[in-house]
Amino acid sequence: MTKILSFAIDFGSYAIKGGPTYKAWLLFLLSIIMIGSYTAYRQLTEGLILVGATDQIPMELFFANFIFTAHVAAAAILVVAPGYFYHRKDMKELAVIGEIIAMCFVATGITFILFHMGRPDRLWHMLPGMGYPNFPNSMLVYDTIVLNVYLYLNLAGISYILYKKYVDEFDSKALARWFTPVIYLAIVWGPLIHICTAFVLSSNARMGEWATAVLPFGFLAMAGASGPSLVVLLFLLIRKHTKVQISDSVIDLMTTIIGWSLGIILLVFASEYFTALYSNTEHAASLNYTMFGHNGLNQYIPWFWGVVGSIFAGFVAILIPNIRKSYDRWLPVVCVVIFMSILLEKPMMLVFPAFSPSPLGEYMEYHPTLIEYFNVLFTWALGFISLTLLIKGAVGILTGDVRYHKPLVSE
Repeated sequence: MTKILSFAIDFGSYAIKGGPTYKAWLLFLLSIIMIGSYTAYRQLTEGLILVGATDQIPMELFFANFIFTAHVAAAAILVVAPGYFYHRKDMKELAVIGEIIAMCFVATGITFILFHMGRPDRLWHMLPGMGYPNFPNSMLVYDTIVLNVYLYLNLAGISYILYKKYVDEFDSKALARWFTPVIYLAIVWGPLIHICTAFVLSSNARMGEWATAVLPFGFLAMAGASGPSLVVLLFLLIRKHTKVQISDSVIDLMTTIIGWSLGIILLVFASEYFTALYSNTEHAASLNYTMFGHNGLNQYIPWFWGVVGSIFAGFVAILIPNIRKSYDRWLPVVCVVIFMSILLEKPMMLVFPAFSPSPLGEYMEYHPTLIEYFNVLFTWALGFISLTLLIKGAVGILTGDVRYHKPLVSE
């Protein structure tokens, strides 16, 4: 018990230490959390009446952001898998960072779902025994199970690795019997997040844009692009500002995954657009609305062409060796563009336009409220401050700056 308490204290103490830039980043996130605490209180007490959801578009920014967090969370397996499946030594030490990314973004996604529910007192409706989870008929129940299992699998892996390294008892060749199966299960479990989330959307029979068999594959490809983009940014920051050794081969592997994933995304887009637009039946109405607008309603047009253009530009850029090898300049820019493009694709291409036309032929645009914007920023700030502190503490343990010191016994 003394070691565990010492681990928590030393880990937390090291996590909050840093230079002016690091502290400014933490203060920036804390300021957003402070403002968002008020807007979160308002919504969690008054409900979804404070957001822009309507009878025509019942899914708000929270649900759209939840889909994206699943992309980033499951993509963390692309860091863990090479280390444990292919025994790459340059990746195995970094597996814990991938697991931290997974845990933080799963927790962020669950927070978005809590906001999507409106008030926390409605959560009991999904609890077995107390409510009616509607298992096995509801796809949302499957998604809830998949997310929570993935969260605890990564939590177990992170806790075990960091604690054993902290007390200097970690031996990669003599892992606990339960640990390796947990890691392998987490790797296999990751894609289920996308598959179940895609099925949640596809199970809505009326939504023509979602009723496509390629949706799970599109989600997996977007995970392979957005997740590694964030991983590359974090790895570049870690190796620049800490003593953790991250070789160029690791970055190159991530950029290769990003390139292949972007190519698959473009292929999925082309398949969907050709299938819908070539026949040009009523099933293409929603896509036509997104791409070209309808009777003066053109809010989504610039977002559509901007996102598709950014993904195509990112794909071309990642193929150019001079850009791909520009670790301190162009590669971070490309990764930020890819990350933000796939994030913006969720509300402005996938979710909001899909509700038009309605069964009555109505076309509508979604307009988030100020409280909704602040609650989204609040949730992202919670996720990034957790990610920052956990990675900083993990770096301290990986570099040996945080170690357990046995108390001196007086004679």
